[in-house]
Amino acid sequence: MLLARVVERCSEESSPRMSDVSFEETIQADGGFGGSEALPLGGTVGDFVALLKPRVMSLVVFTALVGMVAAPGGLNPVLGFIALLSIAVGAGASGALNMWYDADIDAKMARTAGRPIPRGRVTKQEALTFGAVLSLFSVFSLGLLVNWVAGALLALTIAFYLFVYTMWLKRRTPQNIVIGGAAGAFPPMVGWACVTGTVSVESILLFLIIFIWTPPHFWALALYRCRDYERVGVPMLPVVAGLDETRRQIMIYSVLLAPIGIAPYFFGLGGIVYLAVASVLGVAFVWFAATVYRTREGREADQAAMRLFKFSLLYLFGLFAVLLGEQVIARIAG
Repeated sequence: MLLARVVERCSEESSPRMSDVSFEETIQADGGFGGSEALPLGGTVGDFVALLKPRVMSLVVFTALVGMVAAPGGLNPVLGFIALLSIAVGAGASGALNMWYDADIDAKMARTAGRPIPRGRVTKQEALTFGAVLSLFSVFSLGLLVNWVAGALLALTIAFYLFVYTMWLKRRTPQNIVIGGAAGAFPPMVGWACVTGTVSVESILLFLIIFIWTPPHFWALALYRCRDYERVGVPMLPVVAGLDETRRQIMIYSVLLAPIGIAPYFFGLGGIVYLAVASVLGVAFVWFAATVYRTREGREADQAAMRLFKFSLLYLFGLFAVLLGEQVIARIAG
């Protein structure tokens, strides 16, 4: 079996080192993992790791961890590790299934041409099998060993990303990243459910932060990569509505995001440090978005878009890192 061969090979080789660049910013962000010795099924261990989109996976695991720690109650450390591992595997499975379905357009886009399938390192069938097996493993391990509410939410996350975003929305509507962004917003809710077995207002709030953050984050990259999407016929907002409308939408979502980002303080999830950090980061996010809105010509416009894209990563990490730190300190003090 495909999975058995990969596991067997993993036991013989050390794991490849990840690239140091930000995910999605370059071709190597989602691909570009090396290794010269081929597996019997065609690719190296590094190629199959690349299918998992480890940079994206790391953000998923981090936000899920924050959801787990912020949730009331506690979870046995062993079960907590199993939960995070299952969520990580589920996120990786989503990435592999996305690469399987999008292999045709990935080969034509500069950002994704270095992924394993376009490079001929892994076949579409191998990616499909790999992703499907990991999806089933992650959902059932989380459901059986932790609880089925969390397992069902993880299954919903994988299904939403594959069927709703990748297969349905991505090639049909410029609202693809708005609606499809829900898939990336589920992890803290899954983490919360791992501890409580429920979905609460607080977990929905964590979901909303990522959900509203996703459009300006991704559209900033889409402004920079507009020709890529135009070339393959993917109706991203800059292609369909134009660059100026995309800048306007980025501005709108950024203004919405700022107050939502500080809301955890008023629901008891964050303390005064969180309020201060979220306020500063929110103002800075709006400032970067305003710079993108004002700067519309030449290289300066591209640079403004990439600055917003990079800052958006810092913004999300900053919010969740402070939440995590405050929750850990409160538990130690308590």
